[in-house]
Amino acid sequence: MSDKNKKASRRVRIKAGIRKRVTGSAERPRLSVFRSNSFIYAQLINDDNGVTLASFSSAKKEIREQKVSKTEASQLVGKKLAEIASASGVSAVVFDRNGFKYHGRIKALAEGAREGGLVF
Repeated sequence: MSDKNKKASRRVRIKAGIRKRVTGSAERPRLSVFRSNSFIYAQLINDDNGVTLASFSSAKKEIREQKVSKTEASQLVGKKLAEIASASGVSAVVFDRNGFKYHGRIKALAEGAREGGLVF
């Protein structure tokens, strides 16, 4: 097995363990984060109905135009998602790091969301 496959299967295993414990509801949706090499994506999910309530990513034009580092972009994504969430009446979430370490861009997004007013 190549190193890439080992890493990917390890993250999937960790992700499964997290998802056993973390579920989103209408009152407290799940804030799920995905980090690619270029961008970061975040969405609020109601697992009871299987519906995405809101989403935002650094791939959006308003973030790309700012010419900031990936970590700073992650923080901006967190703040913007918090704005969208508060506009739709969501103030508390559960954080799903999706198998990634709570470090760097994932941590920056979480801190941005907290600054924006989300509680988790």
